[in-house]
Amino acid sequence: MNIFVLHLESATQYERIDNVVSFVGEDASGSFGILPGHARMTTLLEFGLARFRIADEDWQFLAVPGAVLYHRDNQLHVCTRHYLRGRDYERISTALREQLLAEEESLRAVKQSLRHLEEEMFKRLWRLQHGGEAAP
Repeated sequence: MNIFVLHLESATQYERIDNVVSFVGEDASGSFGILPGHARMTTLLEFGLARFRIADEDWQFLAVPGAVLYHRDNQLHVCTRHYLRGRDYERISTALREQLLAEEESLRAVKQSLRHLEEEMFKRLWRLQHGGEAAP
């Protein structure tokens, strides 16, 4: 049986998974699959679920907030900020949805903070240009 190795890499985790027979992911062009012997490729995985299968086992799911995928010589590397992996589709899907909501809330807070900082900077510049004193 033809197999390849999957390397899952994040800022805090690394897993080497041997005997992989299939990987399915999604990039900006749509869904795609990788089988042993696949040509060399690089792409960016979309935020969402990918899946892979180890020989004689069920599918496992991989939740990523986006990732770089690189395949060469039957070595598949998935590099991401963090990931969740498991066989339970519902659990992984729910965790991904919760993670997405938390990241969106965090991003909203950062954008609001930057908007406030920008407003304060423009006020100070206006005061300086119009002869007023800049606030301390």
